[in-house]
Amino acid sequence: MTADARSTNGTWQRLSPRMLLVHPVHEVLRQLPVLVGSIVLGSATGNSAWPLAALGVLVGFGLLRWVFTTYQITDENVMLRSGVLRRRSVSVPRNRIRSVQTDARLLHRLLGLTVLRVGTGHETRGDAAFALDAVEAAQVPRLRAMLLAESVPGDVAEQPSGQVLARWRPSWLRYAPLSFSGVVMIGAAIGLAYQSGLGVRIQERVAKAGTEAAHRTGVVVVVSVGAVSTVALALLLAVLWSWLTYGNLLLRRDGGVLHLRHGVLRVREHTFDMRRLRGGTVREPLLVRALRGARVDAVMTGVHGEGESSVLLPPCPAHTAKTVLADVIDNREAVDGPLRSHGAAAARRRWTRALALPVLAGVALGVVNVFVGLSIWLWLAWLCVIALCAVLALDRVRSLGHRVADGWLVARTGSLERRRDCIACAGIIGWTLRQTLLQRRAGVATLVAATAAGRKHYQVIDVPAELAWSIAAEASPWVADSIWARR
Repeated sequence: MTADARSTNGTWQRLSPRMLLVHPVHEVLRQLPVLVGSIVLGSATGNSAWPLAALGVLVGFGLLRWVFTTYQITDENVMLRSGVLRRRSVSVPRNRIRSVQTDARLLHRLLGLTVLRVGTGHETRGDAAFALDAVEAAQVPRLRAMLLAESVPGDVAEQPSGQVLARWRPSWLRYAPLSFSGVVMIGAAIGLAYQSGLGVRIQERVAKAGTEAAHRTGVVVVVSVGAVSTVALALLLAVLWSWLTYGNLLLRRDGGVLHLRHGVLRVREHTFDMRRLRGGTVREPLLVRALRGARVDAVMTGVHGEGESSVLLPPCPAHTAKTVLADVIDNREAVDGPLRSHGAAAARRRWTRALALPVLAGVALGVVNVFVGLSIWLWLAWLCVIALCAVLALDRVRSLGHRVADGWLVARTGSLERRRDCIACAGIIGWTLRQTLLQRRAGVATLVAATAAGRKHYQVIDVPAELAWSIAAEASPWVADSIWARR
């Protein structure tokens, strides 16, 4: 990038030459199984040229990526051409850009570079995504200001300021062990080991060591130590991943934009156009909620509603999460206000769905007990299951509710992962009423609000059927003129 981003208009530009030091390294890491396979092949054949040839091809391919990658910024479009063996071209209209994100791994940061991505109203992945890997970090504010010209004033781009909504706290790490990220990392490492051909050798050595230890100390001790060690490693990895990913988080609002920055080794920045904001979601997984925690997702056009790109706050104290979302949408009652209950029929459905299978299992156990005596421990286990299901049903009943007020639709549901969706009524573009056979018998219905942001559809579950269209009409006055609302 040049000093003046406007000079890119009408001319094809190359990425920073410093990427010649980055692409080969990333290519080698990306094709690590191929490199390991070449080393194994070279050892088996006694020919050391195989790994050297593989390394040379990977490094050469990484260098060619820079040669064949160019981009152009005009008043109407942002265009990218890339690909060595297969050429591709990506063009994004400037008026479709909804957000700008940057991603700087450790090697990028050492070289003063960053990867810049633009978000549009459609989710794109792989070859369809627009990403400049990489531009000089010093030029990112000016480029961001140009891409979001109608939202980001020039002085904001040069001198970040505004209202700080949240900062990362080390105490947030207490929620990290409640996720499965550590288990996923262990599974990924095992998969990579088997893919590279090292898994079998490692398995043989572990099995041999485990057998010898079992002879010395006993199978129970070995299994117990292995289980405890695996759990401890998973917890440690989960905490480490959370710190590396969200450490140094800073959420700031500058007029018409929302800035999010997080990461320790790999720093990511997201700049969202607040005009595209359609609300937010407070998500409370059961274990996180037990420690009074929650996370916040943005409901915004151009940002997918379930992935990492939508996260405004990772698991943190629930009070912090709700306060931040209230500041973002400027409505405290929508985030923390009382909700309207869905009535007795909706409550009965939760009790029935939670207890139906355990009760049927109890009947089956009773029939079997007539012919074959069952252990008292089996009945105690059944009673524990009944108690847990009853607690789950009670929590689901307490969680269920909705609210329409001050231009906001609020819907809360769930127990294992309770979520409270706060959606701006102005962003709702359509309504759907759904009823299953059992819902019709119970006199309830599921009302679905369609929007171009986030998950695209947000449900108000098991509302009384006779009130469903009146709720939609209250949120969207144009629904009152439809034939459904007049029925």
